[in-house]
Amino acid sequence: MPKVKFTIITLFEDAIRPYLEASMMWKATEKGLVEFDFVNLREFGLGPHKSVDDTPYGGGDGMVMRPEPIYAAIEQVKERAKQNGESEPKVILPTPDGMIWTQELARQFAGVSRPDTSVSAVEKSIGGAKASQDEAAFVSEVDSMSEVNSISETDSMSETDSMSESELRHYIIFCPHYEGYDARILDIVDYKICLGRYVLTGGELPALIIIDSIVRLIPGVLGGDTSAEIESFSDETGNNIEAPQYTKPQDFRGKIVPEVLLSGDHRKVAEWRKAHERRN
Repeated sequence: MPKVKFTIITLFEDAIRPYLEASMMWKATEKGLVEFDFVNLREFGLGPHKSVDDTPYGGGDGMVMRPEPIYAAIEQVKERAKQNGESEPKVILPTPDGMIWTQELARQFAGVSRPDTSVSAVEKSIGGAKASQDEAAFVSEVDSMSEVNSISETDSMSETDSMSESELRHYIIFCPHYEGYDARILDIVDYKICLGRYVLTGGELPALIIIDSIVRLIPGVLGGDTSAEIESFSDETGNNIEAPQYTKPQDFRGKIVPEVLLSGDHRKVAEWRKAHERRN
């Protein structure tokens, strides 16, 4: 099973580390499915004060991150990977000038195939005990062997031959800050990712969102075998919203759980859920 490694280049490691050491991210690390590494950009700063930014040419408020520390940090990570016999890591930059991040892209970065969301597949997931252990093991093996080879959201994602299957998928995520970054660093960025039409203070939150959305798809991270399959944005359109979910009590303040969900008929439940999916 391929392992995914994230090297996060940031000035604010303390803003990221607690999340990656909790819940599903911690579980994935404990299982050896993912590895997180941090690089402090300040260590590559210039002068006695380890400066990583300066005033923008042309004037304007705020400071812009200089290219020298960024290049030096990324080049060091790549050199260490080379010394360890790894393929060259791919560099991800959270930026407004990037492709919109989607579930399909997360799936491709995780190296897993699109799930089967037909009624028969959903029915089988509900009545999971019916599937043999051998069959379940086979499905898991196939999922873990899929390649990141169909990324096509924009031209910047078209070259995927270097993203072929390997024992380690290594991504470097650079977290910009202040008023932005010197545009010359784009020459060493592989994937520009935009999370939406809004602006944040820095790249740390986008980095966590990108990481979480990838890691949760890795087989073995979530509790159920199909937890990351039958869910929102999982079908061939990428626009589906999962049907409503219910749990105990059956009657809550006069609001009753749909009877079909209590029937025990897996096919009827699957058909109900398919029928109650929405389109975004």
